[in-house]
Amino acid sequence: MFKISTFLPWTSLPYLILFFFSLPIIIVLSSLLGDWSENWIHLYNYVLFDYISSSIYLVLGVSILVLVIGTVTAWLICSYEFHGKRFFEWALILPLSIPPYILAYTFTGLFDSYGTANNLIRVIFNLDTSFILFPNVRNTLGAIVVFAFTLYPYVYLVSRSAFLNQSQSMLEAGRMLGLNKVQIFYKLGLPIIRPGLIGGLMLVIMETLSDFGAVDHFAVQTFTTGIFRTWYGMYDLSTAMQLASLLLLFVGLIFIFERISRKKAKYTSNTSTFRPPKINQLSGIKSCAASLICFIPIFIGFLLPVSELTIWAFQYNLDFFNHKFITTMTNTISLAIIAAILCAFFALLINFSIRLKKNTLSVTSNSLLSMGYAVPGLILAVGIVQLFAWLDKSIFYDTRIILTGSLAGLVFAYVIKSYALANSTFESGFERISRSIDDSAKTLNSGGLNLLRRVHFPLLKTSFLTSILLVTSEVVKELPATLILRPFNFDTLAVSTYIYAAEERMIQASAPAIAIVITGLIPIIILTKMIRSSRPTDR
Repeated sequence: MFKISTFLPWTSLPYLILFFFSLPIIIVLSSLLGDWSENWIHLYNYVLFDYISSSIYLVLGVSILVLVIGTVTAWLICSYEFHGKRFFEWALILPLSIPPYILAYTFTGLFDSYGTANNLIRVIFNLDTSFILFPNVRNTLGAIVVFAFTLYPYVYLVSRSAFLNQSQSMLEAGRMLGLNKVQIFYKLGLPIIRPGLIGGLMLVIMETLSDFGAVDHFAVQTFTTGIFRTWYGMYDLSTAMQLASLLLLFVGLIFIFERISRKKAKYTSNTSTFRPPKINQLSGIKSCAASLICFIPIFIGFLLPVSELTIWAFQYNLDFFNHKFITTMTNTISLAIIAAILCAFFALLINFSIRLKKNTLSVTSNSLLSMGYAVPGLILAVGIVQLFAWLDKSIFYDTRIILTGSLAGLVFAYVIKSYALANSTFESGFERISRSIDDSAKTLNSGGLNLLRRVHFPLLKTSFLTSILLVTSEVVKELPATLILRPFNFDTLAVSTYIYAAEERMIQASAPAIAIVITGLIPIIILTKMIRSSRPTDR
């Protein structure tokens, strides 16, 4: 009797999946080798440099603000004891559950000329209806604030982890050299955590460049809005693909520049003695200031939008919770769970194949698969549309359209975008399984699929469930790819929220927005439990 495992090409699995995942991106990049239409003259003369400059200003502004918020709050949490610290320690990651486009919609409803905030000021102080206190937020500055206060947790999480693992010995050496607490922070603390800090910042930059909902709502002309308008406004898919290629190359240059900037710098301590950082007690005004600094990001990025959405939904819009809402919710959750299971399945098989026969090429292939998270959803959508159109033409010879415009393209995009989340959970899960268990299983004639099914999978149930929760939360928030690839008359929560907001119907947008936020809170709860258990110890 033969075994399935002898016919399953475990060692080639990462390369096979990498090939399929890369096809949409290769198709997009191949557009640079094609003809350049007359629309490029219009783009070059009127809007291309606006796309470039707006994208650069947006990324620079968001990066600076995110670095300040993320590192300062992480330093305070790791280095000082102050009122409310235990709450802020986990609450600072709550804004991750708020997609930027939802914060953008609530900001508009709050701070428009006749929004909630300005109306409240007029009522309280009995002012004329023409009085406007809060300025217009629908501009580049407003977009910077929106992105910064929803994405800073990426930097906060890596900074907190890095600060917790800094040795007290190094900080004491800095004090002996005459550095004060502020100088120790930016001369010692920040440079040492640079690799993790840049990693978190790269995620922020990718999210900023790939966003469509927030920048479109604020009328900020970035590459993503340009791609969308070229495709749907000019009906020029080829030029849209070429714009997407330029954005993809720009993303690649950021990665290369970051790697080159490191050169041969090392970020580890030569001493083997480790002592966790000393926690200094703050009191009085200093304690209040630290609490306020930590509270502001939570208030702007989470409490303010959730409060406003809840008021809109339950005070003005209860009629929205009807059969159509249930259908939209079902569509969203079903797609998210399918994509999550596929991501978990691929990540499990690939990490298992690497464990069976680990080599540099397979590990590199898995890393490249994870880079799909950095590819903007709009670019993936463009590539998948072209890929499926070619497959339909090749297989069905123009007689039937099966793949193009189907749910298959949507799920494919979700899996490519979210694979990194599932992969990270299984990587850490496999690291916790001792190699001696594999050796014992092999002596009992258990290998291949048998080893995976009977030994590894039972030990990886937590990783499996965690990856499904993380991917589900990410898929529910995805807007650009969903907006383009969804079948006709098929709505998700993200699309429903976008359509209402695009029509300036903010109150109607509140119900699907709240559903997205609630779903996004699920992995946040998991992260909070992990944060509570991650305390520095002597070693």
